[in-house]
Amino acid sequence: MIREAKNEPETQAVYLNLLRGWFKNNNFTPKAVAAAYMTGILPIKKDGSQSAISDFDEYSMIKPLEFGGYVGFTEAEVRALCEERNADFPMMKKWYDGYSFKNVGSVYNPNSVMKALRNDDFDSYWTETSAAEGLLEFISKDYNGMTKTIAELIGGVDVAVSTTGFANDLTTFRGRDDVLTLMIHLGYLAYDSVTKTIRIPNEEIKLEFARAVKEVSHKATLERLKESEQLFLDTFNRNEEAVAAQIEKIHREETSPLHYNREDSLRSVIKLAYYTYRDQYVQFEELGAGEGYADVAYIPRHDSDAPALIIELKWNHEAETAIDQILRKKYPDAIRNLGTRILLVGISYEKDAPDKSRKHTCKIIEFQGQ
Repeated sequence: MIREAKNEPETQAVYLNLLRGWFKNNNFTPKAVAAAYMTGILPIKKDGSQSAISDFDEYSMIKPLEFGGYVGFTEAEVRALCEERNADFPMMKKWYDGYSFKNVGSVYNPNSVMKALRNDDFDSYWTETSAAEGLLEFISKDYNGMTKTIAELIGGVDVAVSTTGFANDLTTFRGRDDVLTLMIHLGYLAYDSVTKTIRIPNEEIKLEFARAVKEVSHKATLERLKESEQLFLDTFNRNEEAVAAQIEKIHREETSPLHYNREDSLRSVIKLAYYTYRDQYVQFEELGAGEGYADVAYIPRHDSDAPALIIELKWNHEAETAIDQILRKKYPDAIRNLGTRILLVGISYEKDAPDKSRKHTCKIIEFQGQ
């Protein structure tokens, strides 16, 4: 009722009073109720100074405790299903994994796993669920830092969040963190209870974010979309100066001086710059191939004729050094049999330039299979 009647406070009040009468009534509860089990996608609604049903033990997406293994399919269950149906387990993991709980490990979306097996097609089945309806509304909330946060999440960056204080409904928001906490409970975001960070869990949900973001009217979001789409065109056309300039812009705007040269920050810069990749690609971080790991690789979807991209970002080296590393460590070996063109993109900047400009340079070549 809290979810379905989110704009009807009188209806919610009647419902909460009903629960209070059932479960907090000394003249009724001990005599009539042996045990009660209630389910819902939201945690128990907070009602003033105490919950209307505070005697319940609560298990949520933030703290499923001993029931974490029942939120969805475990990895062992998905492996067994893939073996039984002769399905591609690594792709299943890429598309539908992403949630993880203590003492359980990876947890998969059961609905999507089964539909992928039945249809023999990895795609987003999230749009067929009622939970998908509100994504556009939530990412459109006009709270400080919300636009930047959505950009970081879509780019694959883990974002810190505080989950305390959430009112456990769909209307009471004090700021960005409350909206993000709701999105954890709805399954849009995966939460790491150790690092207190969130991320978009898998390729399926990333695709839904990408679709929803195109409908958002925030000027900053639309500008980022436009810049990213142009960056892909410049990369395809091997316009090295334009690519270097855009990576430099994102690096300057999105990275604090303290973290400017950290390896994870450099990968985040690439992901934030190539913001709209989901139209044509599946993104891989640290793609294992040859003798090492490529920073970021974009593999074309089956219905895309775009070239594959392998991108390496360096500092205090020439851009050609990044290309040399891609070739020397044979990063393209992982994708050379896909039958698509492969572009190698090396980007570098001088960390300690005298003028502190940190000007970025770029080199793009087409892999010839040598």
